[in-house]
Amino acid sequence: MGSTNRALFERACRVTPGGVNSPVRAFQAVGGSPYFVARAEGPFVWDVEGRRYVDYVQSYGASILGHAHPAVVEAVSAAARRGTTYGAPTEAEVVLAEEIARRVPGCEQVRLVGTGTEAAMSAVRVARGYTGRDRVVKFAGCYHGHADALLASGGSGVATLGLPGSAGVPAGAVADTVVSPFNRVPELGSDVACVLVEPVAANMGLVPPAEGFLAGLREACDSVGALLVFDEVITGFRVGRGGASEWSGVCPDLWCFGKVIGGGLPLAAFGGRREVMEVLAPTGPVYQAGTLSGNPLATAAGLAVLGELGPEAYSILSATAAELASGLLAAAGRAGVPLQVPRVGPLLGLFFADEPVVDYEGARAAAAGDRYARFFRAMLERGVAFAPGAYEAVFPSLAHGPEELAHTMAAAEEALSSLVD
Repeated sequence: MGSTNRALFERACRVTPGGVNSPVRAFQAVGGSPYFVARAEGPFVWDVEGRRYVDYVQSYGASILGHAHPAVVEAVSAAARRGTTYGAPTEAEVVLAEEIARRVPGCEQVRLVGTGTEAAMSAVRVARGYTGRDRVVKFAGCYHGHADALLASGGSGVATLGLPGSAGVPAGAVADTVVSPFNRVPELGSDVACVLVEPVAANMGLVPPAEGFLAGLREACDSVGALLVFDEVITGFRVGRGGASEWSGVCPDLWCFGKVIGGGLPLAAFGGRREVMEVLAPTGPVYQAGTLSGNPLATAAGLAVLGELGPEAYSILSATAAELASGLLAAAGRAGVPLQVPRVGPLLGLFFADEPVVDYEGARAAAAGDRYARFFRAMLERGVAFAPGAYEAVFPSLAHGPEELAHTMAAAEEALSSLVD
């Protein structure tokens, strides 16, 4: 439409706080103004000025097949022709819940919602309703959406902006929230309703769980009658067909899902053991609702994506991520730049650090200074888009092939060399 990125950002700033509808899209941490996407296809996005980027944001992991995948586009188009929302149950809601339950052993019932924030806040409410307890334990650097009680020491945009939580959250909202260091099993009291954790922390860069950490949480919860909640908004159906439970062998009581299961449309879910989930209204006393929950366009997209994600797809994703990680590490070694590239299956992280990062303290130390910002800008100038913040993961998709990886490696070679002081 003839607009430039800068002109659009100036217009956006007049009508939208900070010019963006989610803080993680802002370029505050890396400098400059954001590019505005005009279209996307496969591994690429194009901005309004016609520049093409190899995209490793992929809507922060939602587009696991790549952008505008034909199966998803057709499914959404067909669904839209039948109507966009009804306020009544649909068959696709049932089929999607069945598919989630089939893929995730132990997840017997599922409630669909619109966002990951809804999924996390609802799972916590269920845990409190089921146990009759109030206290929630979370981990520093893990982000569970922007619900008041869960923002304390969050990762992602909260960390990028350097916020301890959020203004506007009353002290009472977090009075029953306990924050513990990631990768250390906390001591739990009999007042704990649940322990909420990202099984693979993907909102402070990427921090894998230490050996025994998840199993230790399971044991600690069992010892006091608390529920274990896996926030798999990012890891669900990305690190494997059954998510982090399949990958780790640890089964929680409740799960939160998002991103992949919506196929790029707003959709999330929480689920768990039948006896726990049945405290939800209308069968139980814990209330939760949503006018657009189970939206027919989103369920169609989600089912189309899951239909493409068989064992071979995960092998391809993991191989792509492994090649990307290896190439970045090799380029950093040649440039003499300290770089850690942790990987869990198809998920990657980037830390400008000498040693592996194991917790939020380490992630913050790695993010200090301007190296990530300089790397980000250098890559963007060379047509490769990572997230504009040092606390986000890297999301290769099934659409990223040899040509895109080769372009990324060549760009990284130059970008990392430019960081040498």
